Amino acid sequence: MTMKSDNFSIYARLRSFRFAWNGIRIMLYREHNARVHLVATIAVALMAIVFGVTRQELLALLFAVGFVWMAELLNTCVEKLSDFISRDRHPEIGFIKDMAAGAVLVAAVTALATGAIVFIPKLMAG
Repeated sequence: MTMKSDNFSIYARLRSFRFAWNGIRIMLYREHNARVHLVATIAVALMAIVFGVTRQELLALLFAVGFVWMAELLNTCVEKLSDFISRDRHPEIGFIKDMAAGAVLVAAVTALATGAIVFIPKLMAG
């Protein structure tokens, strides 16, 4: 059995990055929650600079922020795919959408807790 293998192409790899960035751009344009996450991301970045977080704290913040963005992207995909399948109210589709939204909530609460652990002691120190 032979498998077809495509030759490596730098152009194709760069093109795939363009598609990925386009997806993020579209999400930021269309999804209100994505803009909320963007503001929070900018706030975390500014606070990290102002408070001079350690390398370990920065790593925790990066993972937390990335976790939220990944969850929001996947939630948006689930919602759009569900709406594409059926615009009618269906209990199973509602369940699936609620589960995906719950994943975003878990990510956001985790990120909030991470930010609190990193920044509250710095705020208390003055």
